[in-house]
Amino acid sequence: MPTHRPFACAAVLALSTLPAAAQPAPPPGSLPEQTIRSTLLASPLEQVPASVTVVDGDGIRDRQWQVNLSESLSSTPGLLLQNRQNYAQDLQLSIRGHGARSTFGVRGIQIYVDDIPATMPDGQGQSNHIDLSSVERIEVLRGPYSALYGNASGGVINAYTERGQGAPRLESRLAIGSNGQKRIGLKATGEANGVGYVVSASRFLTDGYRGQSRADKNLLNARLDTQPSDDSHLMLVVNHINVDALDPGGVTPAQWLANPRAVAQGPLDFNARKSQRQTQLGLKYENRIDAQNALQAVGYIGTRAIVQFQSTPAAAQKPPTSAGGVIDLGRNYGGLDMRWSHERSIGTNTLHVVAGLTANAVREDRKGYNNFIGSTLGVRGDLRRSESNTLSNIDPYAQASWAFAPQWALDAGLRWSNVRFDSRDEYIAPGNGDDSGSARYRRALPVVSLQHAFNAHTLVYAALGSGFETPTFNEISYRSGGLGGLNFGLQPAKSRSVEIGVRQHYATQTIRGDWSAALFHTRTKDEIVAAENSGGRTVFQNAGNTRRQGFELASTTWLDQQWEFNLALTLLDARVTQGYCDTKGDCVAAGNRLAGTVRGQAYLAANWHPLPGARIGIDWRHVGKVAANDSNSVYAPAYSVAALSAGYARDWGRWTLDVFARIDNLTNRRYVGSVIVNESNGRYYEAAPGRQWMAGASLAYRF
Repeated sequence: MPTHRPFACAAVLALSTLPAAAQPAPPPGSLPEQTIRSTLLASPLEQVPASVTVVDGDGIRDRQWQVNLSESLSSTPGLLLQNRQNYAQDLQLSIRGHGARSTFGVRGIQIYVDDIPATMPDGQGQSNHIDLSSVERIEVLRGPYSALYGNASGGVINAYTERGQGAPRLESRLAIGSNGQKRIGLKATGEANGVGYVVSASRFLTDGYRGQSRADKNLLNARLDTQPSDDSHLMLVVNHINVDALDPGGVTPAQWLANPRAVAQGPLDFNARKSQRQTQLGLKYENRIDAQNALQAVGYIGTRAIVQFQSTPAAAQKPPTSAGGVIDLGRNYGGLDMRWSHERSIGTNTLHVVAGLTANAVREDRKGYNNFIGSTLGVRGDLRRSESNTLSNIDPYAQASWAFAPQWALDAGLRWSNVRFDSRDEYIAPGNGDDSGSARYRRALPVVSLQHAFNAHTLVYAALGSGFETPTFNEISYRSGGLGGLNFGLQPAKSRSVEIGVRQHYATQTIRGDWSAALFHTRTKDEIVAAENSGGRTVFQNAGNTRRQGFELASTTWLDQQWEFNLALTLLDARVTQGYCDTKGDCVAAGNRLAGTVRGQAYLAANWHPLPGARIGIDWRHVGKVAANDSNSVYAPAYSVAALSAGYARDWGRWTLDVFARIDNLTNRRYVGSVIVNESNGRYYEAAPGRQWMAGASLAYRF
């Protein structure tokens, strides 16, 4: 079948629902209005010319562990988010194929928490410090508009902590489950003397589904809000995370088939593990100057420390240019974002303008050590690497939205992204010379869109944008042939994206809901790919051209106030369009699927509310087969899994008790939960657990 046919068929299916555009006035209890903040110009969802999904905080917490984003965002089209069951590594996350090549951490996706970036200037990010217990909402932005966030904006995830309001409330929560999983949480919310507060703390423990996967995660998140004047608002956020986790690594397909709980010998011999400590503080100030002008300033500082013991074989660490098998990383970081917004009427039309400047800097002290002393493995040995690195960016940006005619609007934006890398080598030894150096990347990132509202319920739009993705510091860490020094010759990947979409709300006396659909196409030049992978080192190069195109569909429907149905569908064709070869002469042919991507995903869920406080839900998720390497010689098999959950909440005066339970992987399906892309030893697979149960309760008191 031609590659374009599934997308065309899906588009016809979605657009066939357009006759429902003529809708009566929404009845009482219709869907609440949602204001989207991710497009810089805050707008009602019905007026946003971009693919964006909003996940409500109450839904994130209901009948869930509240530990991983993978619990909460499965209903987001275009997003592939896989729980590795490995807390020594972050979740694998990609949007429309961007970020799929990452073997650890998050690449190609911008992540923000309360307007504070969790993505460093080089495009490397993390998500494990997001406190789902106190999140008000998460917005997932996809498509051309993401370019307004600068480097590595294949998509954007914005998480916002809820604001403390009303009478003080204290809530405790306990959950237990399979494989020694336990989570205890405590949250206080409210408002006193004009100060709103939310303070949330939790601890999560697990023995892990596989061996060598025990973890201990501690998280604290706090937000304070006050209004210095009638026209201003001040927010303070503090976040701290402490994680200690063992690392089971991956296994070969044969090992997984023989035993899904298997662990390769290397992680066991070296006791592979990781510890992470991070503390950050952010301050946001907003001031309404007059009816037309407003200012916003966000500043933050933070510190992060990581010690990771890898399972790199001792023999691979013998060359003088080796960085060893232990990573000791310390980071101090901070940034500032200043933004001015203006709104005015031009005749009967409206013009909105926002302009700003963002600057971020990271000072990194990176050391590497052997992971052995003599015949003793898994201990810190001799120093093999010592660097002082600085990552920074200074990006001015502007965006305007002009409602130039009734039911028509034109949006345009531009960001000038400047990213700088500086490295000072402090480890000079025979065979390992001075590898200091610097690199700078600059690019203008324009976005333009046109939208038309057929009526108050239906919007269609088209958007076009240009983006780029610099290599991360990890990706420039090595050069081919075992040569020392950083690979500053690696260039950014540059892309152009186009999207056509439709969004509609509908409501009758018995049914209400919304749906959206989008067709997208992205072409990328100088894609960053693996050139060499051996001895625990991956060297990257710029390849030829790639293409990502596909279709997304999402809908939410309420029936008679008791039934809620959710649907998400993603079709993605992500391919190499110009072949290339690695340093060993192994070639990747044009037409190969991009490693880490899937052809299709689907999500279906139904929630029933038979009585006040009672809810019963079932959901089903399908993920197509995943290309494990660039050559497409290995695929993780497709899978479908279902989950069943139930909960009941009841009030007794000032007390509220909520009990809940869920079963994941109802049919005990054996499947690969995530793939380590291009793993040099063929250990691509990280197994997902079989059938798992969870049960818990929360008890809250309102003062």
